[in-house]
Amino acid sequence: MAGPHPAYAAGRRRLRELLESCGYRPGTRLTVAVSGGSDSLALARIALFVARRDGYLLRAVTVNHGIRPEAGREAAQVAARLRSWGYDDAAAVSVDLGGGSSPEGQARAARYAALAEAAGADSPVLLGHTADDQAETVLLGLGRGSGARSLAGMPEAGPLPGNPELTALRPLLGLRRGGGGGGGGGGGRRAALRAALQDEGLAWVEDPSNEPDGPWRAAGGGPLTRAALRSRALPALSETLGPGTVEALARTARLLRRDNEALDTWAARELATWEERGVVKEAGEPECGVVVPIAPLRELPTAVRTRILRVLALRVGARAGEVSAGHIEALDALVTGPGGVRHCDLPGARALRRDNIVVFAR
Repeated sequence: MAGPHPAYAAGRRRLRELLESCGYRPGTRLTVAVSGGSDSLALARIALFVARRDGYLLRAVTVNHGIRPEAGREAAQVAARLRSWGYDDAAAVSVDLGGGSSPEGQARAARYAALAEAAGADSPVLLGHTADDQAETVLLGLGRGSGARSLAGMPEAGPLPGNPELTALRPLLGLRRGGGGGGGGGGGRRAALRAALQDEGLAWVEDPSNEPDGPWRAAGGGPLTRAALRSRALPALSETLGPGTVEALARTARLLRRDNEALDTWAARELATWEERGVVKEAGEPECGVVVPIAPLRELPTAVRTRILRVLALRVGARAGEVSAGHIEALDALVTGPGGVRHCDLPGARALRRDNIVVFAR
């Protein structure tokens, strides 16, 4: 009897490795995000196999964003299909996107909020992102002039976006083009997962919302950025640079993530040492924030100093999702520039310099 498709085999192996490394023992409930597209359906098959063999519980959630009239019916069909496979708990959840100017961002936030509510406190959320998605994320970061934190892309295991108290697992990120895993051979590709589904005779949903001519439009009336990247930019890059472009972009994210983690660790250790020595202090009235002297900050490399500044800003209430690279550059200029009394406004916080100290306050 033939074994499983290589993409399935590698996905099962990587999911088991992630569950073990994150300390999720058999008996834990896994929440699987399933849109009905090829990537998430393949993930649902992988998770079902691992759960049955290793003793995990399963919950599947399909989110209906309400963009198209038929979306609700499709979501219900996906949930019914999962139950027919053996999912005891598979639900279709509808969300309200409101009327903002960024439907893609609103859909993402609403989707993750619905997944977090369905998962509860102790369940990791499994997401079907692949190297194709990672490559798009890197290109988006490059186009926005982002730093290593954004260019590092999505982690295989990390906080669920918008819900940092929960863990998101992406076992398909580290699969090779043909389905193999690990090593330096590139990332998991959508084509390999589709081939695995086709081997089982399984069809998937093609959501027109993801197409450049779909119902979602950017503020200027053109296609959404990610849809344009997927249909135009990445194919053009692959044609120009060669068929390994997506894998190379995913590898870039992986390498940058290692560097970023090392710099974050350095900054955290430095800040912890300062706190033990009383270098960083609580600010009294009226600021009620944090005080740090300028001199030790200036002695650090810029990449470490800016990380410490960001941590201190977040500590007093700056909103992480709104603090941009431009905010951090302005904050660094406050520290490295001339003395006197100056300030820097951040989303949810303010930094005030008084000669040789900086005060962070809400």
